[in-house]
Amino acid sequence: MPKKKADISTKRLISLAPNEWVQWLMEPSQIEVREIISSEFQWVSREGDVLVKAYSPDLGEFLILNELQLRYNQKVPRRMRAYTALAGEKYELPVYPVLVNLLEASSESISSSFSEEFAGLRSIQDYRVINLWEVEVDIVFERNLSTLLPFVPILKGGGKEQVIRRALRELRLQGQPGELESMLGFFATYVLDTDLVQQILRLDMAILEQSPLYREMVKRGEQRGEQRTTQRVATNMLRLGMAWEQISEVTGLSVEEVARLQQESSASEYSNSEL
Repeated sequence: MPKKKADISTKRLISLAPNEWVQWLMEPSQIEVREIISSEFQWVSREGDVLVKAYSPDLGEFLILNELQLRYNQKVPRRMRAYTALAGEKYELPVYPVLVNLLEASSESISSSFSEEFAGLRSIQDYRVINLWEVEVDIVFERNLSTLLPFVPILKGGGKEQVIRRALRELRLQGQPGELESMLGFFATYVLDTDLVQQILRLDMAILEQSPLYREMVKRGEQRGEQRTTQRVATNMLRLGMAWEQISEVTGLSVEEVARLQQESSASEYSNSEL
């Protein structure tokens, strides 16, 4: 019998408890979800986005644009501006954009707005930022945020065995075993020994490896590995005395990146000579 493929999409996660999710995002308890709608536009389709049509007596009908990012990167502000504008134009409703970062990117400065000025004209887009590593894990259980259950291990205070076991029980009580358990197990390996995680969850790696989020993590890891290899080759070429422009052409790195590698290599050699 073929194994069921995992579908850990943003849409699936938010649909577990949509009202609790939007009330957590925007605080007023009167907000209710009316529909989870497509995030496909004329020129672009976004698998990581979910548009939720919501309503409150104070705000009327509006959209919540949910963007889940594995790790923040500097291209996100421009994308948030673009998708917010596209959603507003297509559905002719106000849009409340929210960026949710799953894993901390230590070297990145996280922005909560896009701002650009050109020829005296300004483009500005604010958006809400939620970093999961800053979210207290107790909120998930207190407010029935089923959407966040698979991410419990990476929440603040969530990296303990008993807390992860509690998240597992909640998923099973809500009838959400299988692929969501595997995702919970994957994030648990960030904080617990892998053998212990497999013992707690009976982790099925065959299911996990078919998850879109898992594949995205592997892809980005491979890309970082390729980047390190390219940088290593460039550094060796620098040591051979090759010109920056030539190294850039061969490796695909920008001249600025090659110059930075030259500075780092020179600093390292100086440091070693001092020892």
